[in-house]
Amino acid sequence: MALVEGNNGVSGGAVNFNEEQEALVLKSWAIMKKDSANIGLRFFLKIFEVAPSASQMFSFLRNSDVPLEKNPKLKIHAMSVFVMTCEAAAQLRKAGKVTVRDTTLKRLGATHFKYGVGDAHFEVTRFALLETIKEAVPADMWSPAMKSAWSEAYNQLVAAIKQEMKPAE
Repeated sequence: MALVEGNNGVSGGAVNFNEEQEALVLKSWAIMKKDSANIGLRFFLKIFEVAPSASQMFSFLRNSDVPLEKNPKLKIHAMSVFVMTCEAAAQLRKAGKVTVRDTTLKRLGATHFKYGVGDAHFEVTRFALLETIKEAVPADMWSPAMKSAWSEAYNQLVAAIKQEMKPAE
């Protein structure tokens, strides 16, 4: 796997993700991983609950009569995005940078650029991700520190995607 080089939105190229944050992400991801398909779908349903018009950004959802929660393409996409996000978060400290294949990152950047994804979309997605994780882990596990750890990991991934947001080559 090629690692994404660059600063990922952090000065000097170093990712500011400490051992405590890593431990919180790893602990929660270990619990969620077993049910990532369902949790991923809940993540996307939360996005569409907060921003219903966001569903129109997905070609496979436009003009679909299938309810969102039953849409097989959404289920596959949601699980893929959720797992990639969580795996990138889990590897952030050890790798010192976002570890998504550079070809995947370029594709993500180009796709997000093509569909006009902006800061507001990333904010809705952050909110939905944090709420979904909060609901997916045991209540006594969720804490301000865990929220902060996941938020920082998400920020790093978004920064890496934004660096690649340009027309496809």
